This record gives sequence, C-alpha cells and structure tokens, in this order.
Amino acid sequence: MSWLRALKETARSGFSIERRRLEPLVALRGAAGLAVVVCGTLALFGPTVAASAAFGAFQAGIATFQRSWRPRPVLALASGASLAVSTFLGYLTGAHFALFLALLALWTFLAGLAWTAGPTAGVIASSNVAIMLVTVTLPTSVATAAGHAAVIAAGGLVQAGMIVLFPVRRWGLQRDALADALAALGDYARRLRHDPTAPFDPEPLMTARSAAAVTPWQARRRPAELHGARGLAERIRPVLASLADPEVGAEAEGPERDRVRELLAAAGSVLDSTARAVRHGTPVHLAPAAVAALRTPDTETLLTGPAHRAATRLVSLLDLLDDVVETDVVATDTGVNADTDGDTDGDGDTVTNTNTDTDTGTPDVDSGPPDDVRPASRPATHRDRPSLLRLLPVVLRDIRGELHRDSPILRHAVRVTAVTCAGYVLGAALPLGHGYWAPMTVVMVMRPDFLQTYGRSVARFGGTLVGVALATGIVQAAHPGGYVSAALAVVSAGLMYLLLRTGYAISQIFVSAYVVFLLGMAGAGVSQTVRDRALLTLLGGLLAMIAYAVFPAWETPRLRARLADWLLADGRYAAAVVGHYARPGDRGGPDAREVRETLLATRTARVAWHTSEERATHEPVRHRGLSRTAADHAEHALAQLARVAMLMEAHLPERGATPVPAAAGLAETLREATEQGAKDVRERRVPRWDAVREELARWDGEGVPDQVVRGGAGLLLEALEELSEALDVGAGEGVDKDRAGNGGGPRPPKGSAARAPEQGPSA
Repeated sequence: MSWLRALKETARSGFSIERRRLEPLVALRGAAGLAVVVCGTLALFGPTVAASAAFGAFQAGIATFQRSWRPRPVLALASGASLAVSTFLGYLTGAHFALFLALLALWTFLAGLAWTAGPTAGVIASSNVAIMLVTVTLPTSVATAAGHAAVIAAGGLVQAGMIVLFPVRRWGLQRDALADALAALGDYARRLRHDPTAPFDPEPLMTARSAAAVTPWQARRRPAELHGARGLAERIRPVLASLADPEVGAEAEGPERDRVRELLAAAGSVLDSTARAVRHGTPVHLAPAAVAALRTPDTETLLTGPAHRAATRLVSLLDLLDDVVETDVVATDTGVNADTDGDTDGDGDTVTNTNTDTDTGTPDVDSGPPDDVRPASRPATHRDRPSLLRLLPVVLRDIRGELHRDSPILRHAVRVTAVTCAGYVLGAALPLGHGYWAPMTVVMVMRPDFLQTYGRSVARFGGTLVGVALATGIVQAAHPGGYVSAALAVVSAGLMYLLLRTGYAISQIFVSAYVVFLLGMAGAGVSQTVRDRALLTLLGGLLAMIAYAVFPAWETPRLRARLADWLLADGRYAAAVVGHYARPGDRGGPDAREVRETLLATRTARVAWHTSEERATHEPVRHRGLSRTAADHAEHALAQLARVAMLMEAHLPERGATPVPAAAGLAETLREATEQGAKDVRERRVPRWDAVREELARWDGEGVPDQVVRGGAGLLLEALEELSEALDVGAGEGVDKDRAGNGGGPRPPKGSAARAPEQGPSA
C-alpha cells in the first residue's frame, strides 16, 4: 500500500463511527459519581481542588469502561490510586522544568511498557501521563501536593463506591461473553447443514474463556449457569464438525445426511435457547420440535461408526448443557436423553487454573481439559484470576522479555517518550500558552501499531477542534460561574461515557469540552483561544505521525514469523491428537491435557497471525517475501490443518479402547516435520513433507483399521502440502526459489480438500 492510500485509510478509520449498544445507565452512574466529587470538593475546598478531584473521578470512570474482566470497582480504585501517585510526583517537580521533564520521560517510558500487560493497563497508564500534564498546571504549592493527590484518589474511591451501591446488570459482561459463544455455536450448527466444512471463528470461545477466570470473591458469588456451560460449549464445537464432515462423519447424501441435518438444526435451536437464557438470567425454554428431534430413536439405525458416536455424544452434551443452565422446558414430559454416570463425558474432575492473564481478551494456556465443566455433585472449580499484586511479578517478567531491539512494545515506549518530551519542550517554547496540549495529544494518540497511531492522530485533531470550539465559545459567551462550569463538565463527561465505544473522534469532542469547562471552573485556560489549542493539538498529532514513520515497528516483516508460529502450534496440536490414539486413556490424563494445551496455543497463534495481518494490510510497506495472495492461501491451509486435528479430537478413544500403535510414529513425525517446516518458513524456504508422506505409505502396508485415524491422517498431509504449494506459488513474488526445500525439487501435489479458512478477529 502506498503512503497516500495508507493515509487515506487511516483517516477514514479515525473518523469512523461504529454502531454499538449504548449503556445509558452505566454512563449515568459514572456521571453521577463525577458530579458528587465535583460538587462536594467545590463546596468544601474550592475550584482548584475540585478540578484535581474531578480528574481522578473522570479517569476512574473511563477505566471501568475498558475491556477487562476484573471487577469494575477494582479498576476504578487502581486508576484513582495510580493517577494520584502520578500527579503527586508531578506537583512536586512541576516548578522545575528540567526535573519535571525527567519525570515526564520516565513516566511516559513506563506507560509505553505498560502495553505489555494489555490494552487496559496501557490505556490507564497513558491517561495518567496525559492528566498529569494538565493537573500540574493548576495553581498549587508543594505543601498542598499531597492533599491534591488524596482528593484524586478519593475520586476513584467514589466511583468504586457508586459501582458497589448502584450495580447495573451484575455479571452482564460474563453473561454476554458466554451467550455469544453459545450463539456462535448455534449459528455454526445451522451453517453445517448446508456446508459440512463451514468455517468457525473461535474468538467467542476465547472471549468466554477469558471471562471465566474469576477472583475467589467472584467465584463464591457468580450465578450457577456460568459455572460449567463454557466447558461444554468447548466440547460441542468439535462434535458438531465431526458429525457434519463427510470425511469422518455421515455420508454426503442419503438418509444418513438427512438425519445429520435434523440433528444439527435441533442443536442450533437448543444452543440459541440456552444463549438467550444465559444472557438474560432466565430459564431455558426449548422448542418442542428440537427436543423431539434429539429424542428420535432411529439414530442407531440410520447412523453408524463415527457418525453414530458423534451423534450420541452431541445429544449427551446438550443434555448436560441443559442441566447446567437449569432448564425449564416448555413441552410437558420431554427432555434430552441423560448421561447415567453423572460425569461430563469422561473428563472427570477439573483443576483450578492458577495461571494469569492480563485482561487482553486472549486466553492463557491452562493445564487441564475444558476447565469449568464439572459434575453437579462435585465442588465447583474455577479459573483463578490473580489479584493485581499477584499479577505484578508476571507483568515485570513479561516486560523484561520485551527489552530487546525488535520488540514493538519497546520501540513504542522509546518513541512515545522521545516525542512526548519534544512536544513538551516545543509547547513551552511557543508563545501560545498552556503548551501541555501538544504532549498530551502525543501520549494519547500514540499506540504500538501504525493504524491506530495515525487514525487516532487525525481523529484527535478533528474531535479536539470541534470540542474546544464549542466549549470555548460557551465559556466566552456565557461566562459561567464555578458551579455552572462544573455542571457543564459533568454533562460533557456523561456524554463521553455514553458514546465512548462509538468512535474515537466522537469521544474526543466531549473530552476536550470537559477539559475546557473544568479548567474554566478553576479559573485557568479561559483566555486561551481555539486557534492556540487546535494548533498545539495539530502539533502533537504531527509529531506522533512523523515519529512512527522515522522509528516504526512494522508488522509486515513479521508476517512470516507469525505464520511459522501458527504452523508450529498446529503441528503440535495435530501430533498431540494423533498420539492419543496410540495411548487411549482417561480424558483428564496427561495426554488429554496436552491436547488441551496445544489447542489453546493454536488459537493464540492464530489470533496473533490475524492481528498481525490486519495491521500489515494498512501499512505502507512492501510484503518482503510473503505476498498477499500467498498469505491468504497459507492461512487457508493452516486453518484446514487445525480443523482436521479438531475432527480427530472429537473421536479421541476412551480408556480401554483398542490402541492404534502406528499413530505414535505419525505423531512424532508430524511434530518433527512441522518444527522443521516452521524453521523453513522463517528462513523463506518452502517446507517439504516427505517424512509424513513416507510414514503414511508405511500405513498402507500395515493396514491401519481405524477409519478416523486413517482418513484424518490423509487430510493432515493434504493440508500440509497445500501450505507448501501456497508458499511455492508465492516464491515468484518474494520467496527465493533456489533455496526452497532441500535444494529445490518438484512442487508437492495440491491437496484435494478445498476448505474455507476460519476468520480471525480484527486487531
């Protein structure tokens, strides 16, 4: 993409407005908490202290809107406390230009590194720096610095108290995440009726898994329907795929296929009903037709082999799902056949996960099977979400891992620090007054990727221009007093809370107006004109855009590494699944845990690839060895590889089943071949799969009897060969053909499976 086109695309994204469900009650609660803080401190301590307290409450309110599964009061308290520390240090050093500049550099660098812990930590840390730049301009002395910091922390405390006293839709985020996952499965089941190899985006399952991690306090209070439904949804997904797929399931046409379509339609209906019940906290009302379809006794006569096993398992899992969500079936004397052993399809007990995540929405890897499935008679377990103090050592370890030259987080930290300090110096040198608008713009618009940095820079300028013009016009025309300015600031903040998720440009209109009204209440900045503030904002945005162009962190050169990581994760997942057939055992045993861990690693690698590809799409950089066409075809092949492994996982043998000794050799061959293949991809060579092909040739002589293992192994090889063909075709567009494989050789045959890739989440 050329620079001109890239600038057009980023400008368009910056001004885009998304249609999101508004949360007026949550916005009203945040504005009410802010009003309590502003009015109370204004009456007791005056406008200067009120302005400081208002910034604390305002920032705490924004923190509660971030995408995080932590309790909202915790986010408000953490935001208020961290902002209090920032502003206290700023007050102490504000009178000394050089000392404050050194503090600004240190604080901005740490805020840049905070993105290692995820978007929530990055946004809060960046906002702390931006608000520190504003608050230190308020008239104060060192003696009162601690008092200002205290009222800022009190603002966060008030917002936390408002959340506790006036809860809005308890567990709403967790309910929505689980309901979205169940609804996605219902839609998947219906699509499989018409397209047996339809793709499935696992992002809803990943989001639901991240939402399932709770603190011990939350675990004692979360609703019963949130305890086990997600684990069952994880199991239902591969069963649906294996039932529909003609390679390992029912025949493509005939009575068998008709029965499968009927089961899939019934499953979709049950999953949709369960999703609605979870979302609204009401009993499940199943359609009588869906219940009747699942209870039809002709399954054993119409379906045989793997298709019959998948159908039986699907009915059992749907019944368990109903029990977990406390079904209230409308039809009298109807229900889905129940498991008689009281277990969850062989998984047995689950373990509490003690790993951590950083509120990024991306799941971590646990050490067990789907982790919140449990028999009703056994004690509940949960994925543990560590406290902020317990999380600190993990974040520090991750930050140390980012301290290398090629790290995009480190480059972002260096870039934002240098430009923020430069903006502060330029703002102070220019005869415009209140030059903090330039560095404040820098720290708020700069992000680790190109698209967000440029898009937010343009949106910030446009939103600031409109917001400052409106607010300054009102102040200069009406000359409102302290309480009227405070009321206008609260209204601006409430509108910002309400429209926060609709677009950055929209939110900036009200943020800018909020700052103008608040400073006007404190008697500061009223004389500054719209032109001055707009010019300083434009200066900050231009500095941010120039800095990224000079010291970039492009995703395009990393695409091959991301693709190699995905191939490696897919290979380990496929090897773990195939190896389980050689050693049938307990579904909660070590082999099953390995399957689960590698599956989660595959999802993580897949998300990393799609995120990187999305960012690279908008960058003004050549592909450098991986063309767009080659990337699309390679993505198709790796999605197929993971899908085939998932189909085989749906039929993992139970303890006591007949082992398939040949599967052990194939598992080891797959593991070694994909490790070498990932290395080849990174080094711009076309991977070869001769070892896998030879292993399957030996299978032909041995006569492997298991239909799923034999058919699945062939599909795995086809997917690997499709990947090599995609990279070989792309050789003329950037891959060195002379270095392909082991000195070249004939192109591998094209795989016969034409499967659509699973679509990943956007960046």
